[in-house]
Amino acid sequence: MVDAYELPAQSRSDEKPKTIRNEKKIPAVVYGNGFKNTSISVDGLVFNKVFAEAGESALINLKIDSDPAVKVLVHDLQVSSVTGEIIHADFYKVNMKEKIRTAIPIKEIGQAPAVIDLEGALINNRDEVEVECLPGDLIPEIEVDISVLKTFDDVIHVSDLKVPAGIEILDEPEEVVFLIQPPRSDEELAELEEEVKEDVEAVEGVADKPTEGEEETPDESSDNDKQTDVKSE
Repeated sequence: MVDAYELPAQSRSDEKPKTIRNEKKIPAVVYGNGFKNTSISVDGLVFNKVFAEAGESALINLKIDSDPAVKVLVHDLQVSSVTGEIIHADFYKVNMKEKIRTAIPIKEIGQAPAVIDLEGALINNRDEVEVECLPGDLIPEIEVDISVLKTFDDVIHVSDLKVPAGIEILDEPEEVVFLIQPPRSDEELAELEEEVKEDVEAVEGVADKPTEGEEETPDESSDNDKQTDVKSE
């Protein structure tokens, strides 16, 4: 467990979200069992910095105005489809004595010999796992050492993940997290190239085919030649 991250906030009432965003702040709401929903705003730059480290699986000490800090998790974010910026955030106030379910991201560390020496490709089947634990036991990420992947037969399962005591992983133990895909053979590459070629030719064929009801344009030069021949006779 790491110490909770610090994030100051200001309560808000009638201020419109657009006005808040124009001030480089993010409108947000705090809620939780036994906690009155509270509308707040947080500084955009400060929040982005904290969220980059805490993510959605680390506790944040949210200090609203001059009130004592409350421990929260980032529960949901709304992102602008135009700018890609965060335009709203939801914070969930946790009860430190009650277990919660959340997802913890997986972070690979080290290098896989099967990639370096055998030219295989690292396949990551899982970016995160679902866990259950007390809020105080949460960690921001689960580190996985991929240096154990030395051959194409080596696999890292959910059951191989190492987490501190107090954290229970809820995903199936036999699910694959990391594996190594062997490089393609010359025959496979040739087959793939042929498939791509056939797909391209098929697409070009459809593009060149006249649409239904479309008539070919008469050859005007041929008609002119015919008219010229008639006149000369």
